[in-house]
Amino acid sequence: MSAAPMSIRSERTVPLIAYILHLIGAVTGLIGAVTGLISIGALILNYLRRNQYSEASHHRWMIHTFWWTVLWLAIGWLTRFLGIGLAICFVAWAWYVYRHIRGLVALANGEQMPV
Repeated sequence: MSAAPMSIRSERTVPLIAYILHLIGAVTGLIGAVTGLISIGALILNYLRRNQYSEASHHRWMIHTFWWTVLWLAIGWLTRFLGIGLAICFVAWAWYVYRHIRGLVALANGEQMPV
């Protein structure tokens, strides 16, 4: 089995870095407010690369994941007084992590993401 050409490997580097930054942001978010800075940095990277390279579907996948998670975290925060807010926030966080792990697996297999 031959190694992937250098251009394919280098094109996968940017989405790989973005996935890792999003996951680090999710894990550090459990510890403190650092998650916003790390995840926003990854989001900026996604926006810069979303239409330029063959891995664009991965960047769009991460962008959609980020904004849907922000929406559900806001809903969770607003409903915290009803007793369901914490559960909504946890499910949103778990979904965020799941989507980024799923994307990493697809990237490693050379697959595009459905958007």
